[in-house]
Amino acid sequence: MKPGEQAVRAPAGTNWRRSWSAYTEPRVLQTLALGFASGLPLLLTYSTLQAWLATVGVRRATLGAIALVGTAYSFKFVWAPLIDRVPPPLPLGRRRGWGITIQVLLIGALLALGSCDPKHNLPRMAILAVVVAFLSASQDIVIDAWRVESLTSDQQAPGAAMVQSGYRIGMLAAGAGALFIASSAGWFAAYATMACLVGVGLLVFLFAPEPKVPAEASYQARSIWSVIGHAFFTAVIAPFRDFMRRPLWPVILLAIFGYKLGEAMAGVMSTPLYISLGFSLPEIATASKIFGFFSIVIGALIGGVVTTRYGIRRSLILCGILQSIGNLFFVLQASGGHRIGYLALCVTAENITGAMAGTALITYLSSLCSPAFTATQFALLSALASLGRTVVASSGGILSERIGWVRFFLLTSVVALPAILLIVWIGPRDEAGRRRLPIEREVGTET
Repeated sequence: MKPGEQAVRAPAGTNWRRSWSAYTEPRVLQTLALGFASGLPLLLTYSTLQAWLATVGVRRATLGAIALVGTAYSFKFVWAPLIDRVPPPLPLGRRRGWGITIQVLLIGALLALGSCDPKHNLPRMAILAVVVAFLSASQDIVIDAWRVESLTSDQQAPGAAMVQSGYRIGMLAAGAGALFIASSAGWFAAYATMACLVGVGLLVFLFAPEPKVPAEASYQARSIWSVIGHAFFTAVIAPFRDFMRRPLWPVILLAIFGYKLGEAMAGVMSTPLYISLGFSLPEIATASKIFGFFSIVIGALIGGVVTTRYGIRRSLILCGILQSIGNLFFVLQASGGHRIGYLALCVTAENITGAMAGTALITYLSSLCSPAFTATQFALLSALASLGRTVVASSGGILSERIGWVRFFLLTSVVALPAILLIVWIGPRDEAGRRRLPIEREVGTET
């Protein structure tokens, strides 16, 4: 099967050995490097930057406002159509050209941010942090599109697992790694090191081939307004129109929105739960960094094997149910009180099952993207999948106060079940209507 045919459901008959061996394939390993580059900038404009500013006495209100820099990640779908359709400055292909351009700019922005003095250049640092976040979100758009278009259908699940694993490793490097470097060599050395590590992803774009996608139909312009109208339709309207041709597309969107909702609600309130039970910050940090990091990577890799072995729909159902069961360990923690063993078990179970479900969901989102609009459609679908974390899950504090910890986490374990039932219902109907007219034909004739 050629790259670009990933919209077809991942095969379920692949044996276990082949499922694990997929992680050694060159294209899949390349997604690990790209995931690493993708995860690096996030904390450099959030917690690591906050730590830097806090050490020089910046006010708490300013430290809290730093979180607003991450807004770019939530709205990356706004400019994703431009990256999807506008030719890149470097003539190396649509994905490689934009990937190299953005990563070179990102490296420069990180070096500029690291060279600032927060005592004298705080406004400049704020502007550069916004630039880094914008370039980082743009990098994510290109990386997701490259992954979806480059990997064959049976590589999508391992690729999703590798992206998650690389992303977490990148966050660890930009978090604990950058703080360690800063403590011994200074903040510029920390940010310069992280900028150099972005070059890991740059090497992939430099030496990996450009993904092969179906060519667009030719378009004959009759006037300047016709050119503008065609460009707007192709970049903005066509990706939405293409997705809406899919049977039951509103139900699919509801399932995507609700699939990770319970995990998001539990995750938002996990630290407040631990603190209310008397755990110290070092105890929480140790459990999160040691058990949390390794369990996420393990869970992502297991999720990739399960999805490759059983197919997307069955894996979504299985991993979704396990994710809901994982939230029940918070009930055990709330009932058991201050027990370190329970904390380690809770963090491990929640992260393994959540990462498994995350791999299955990313693979599903990748399968929904049309090759002609990969960047735009994946950016939109991934934004929808994370919307629950920012909109609905934010009410977890009020809800837990009213009904108590045990009932709250019981609720989080069942809140995703409607989405799982929707996936059960959608599956065969979606497969029946999978064949549809390619939107490129309409793009070529629309004025």
